[in-house]
Amino acid sequence: MANKDYYSVLGVDKNASEDEIKSAYRRLAKKYHPDLNKTPEAAEKFKDINEAYEVLGDPKKRANYDQFGSADGNPFGAGGAGGAGGFGDFFGGGGGFSDIFSDIFSAFGGGHGEKVRQRGADINIAVNLTFEEACFGCVKNITIGKQDKCTACNGTGAKNGREFSICPECNGAGRVRYQQNTLFGTTIREASCPKCNGSGKIIREKCAECNGKGVKKTNKTIQVKFPAGIDNDQTLRMKGEGNSPGGDGVNGDLNIRISVSPHKILIRKGKDLYLDLYLPFTLTLLGGKVDIPTLEGKYTLTIPELTPSGTVMRLKNKGVKELNRENRGDLLITIKAETPKSLDKQTKTKIQELAKEIGDNSYIKYNNFLKKM
Repeated sequence: MANKDYYSVLGVDKNASEDEIKSAYRRLAKKYHPDLNKTPEAAEKFKDINEAYEVLGDPKKRANYDQFGSADGNPFGAGGAGGAGGFGDFFGGGGGFSDIFSDIFSAFGGGHGEKVRQRGADINIAVNLTFEEACFGCVKNITIGKQDKCTACNGTGAKNGREFSICPECNGAGRVRYQQNTLFGTTIREASCPKCNGSGKIIREKCAECNGKGVKKTNKTIQVKFPAGIDNDQTLRMKGEGNSPGGDGVNGDLNIRISVSPHKILIRKGKDLYLDLYLPFTLTLLGGKVDIPTLEGKYTLTIPELTPSGTVMRLKNKGVKELNRENRGDLLITIKAETPKSLDKQTKTKIQELAKEIGDNSYIKYNNFLKKM
């Protein structure tokens, strides 16, 4: 173990306290443990981390290391890696590594006999909303097929909810410990008991209603409130409205993916609405009024005289309500002057006469273009 900077291995200062060293070890051991980290370098790092903590976690060895650069000979003792002072001792009984790893693995499934509540599967559905329903919000009753907790046995799967006994494998804890010998010592992990599926109970007589499953397939009608401003491809999550796992587990969620039908005229981009408004070129020249659609119904828009094609007019607060906010977007209208599809000879003559009367000098941008040419 000599000739290694164990402080650097654990990432602590030479004046670090015992708690700081222990905390650093817990964090790194959890990060690089071979059962949790499958990268090629994890095993070697895990070995170095354990080696460093074996020295720095022992006051006497740490003092020797600080003074002589060594923990005074073979840190595993005369018995080798499996003997006194080896990994078997640290990962077995007696505290130290055993306590630390019990804490580490409790984060991945509970420790010291603690039961982990099972969670039911989520239900994923799609719902179509009209353009107006998405903009203003709405309430719909939706019927879904789901697994619900059996009321006859209260989700236990046992007749009357009482015909079961304590699981002999886990003693009712629902968790079992496994000890595994590896190259780096003995690790201890916990998992759900396979005999009782983590319930801690063994059914003596099955419930006739659910055949011992603890859940039944049902059709349930749920009232769903779709908020104003919800948009296409967003997902509305209703916690606890998914499938039940039975027993004392928690239900999954109901995930509703939104599909919004497009508007015939308006285009939505976030909270703003857009409209390409094609008008006869004579209306853009002379000005006038035109009715346009909004979320509240028709709106009479005034077109000023000599409005250039491409002009964008903004109607404040005529857009969509922002999701979970009180403010609304705007309606942006792009004016596009449209020319006639065809002209007869008489009309063409009149327009030519009009063009002469107006003259080319009236067109500023056209004249600027000619000058640049």
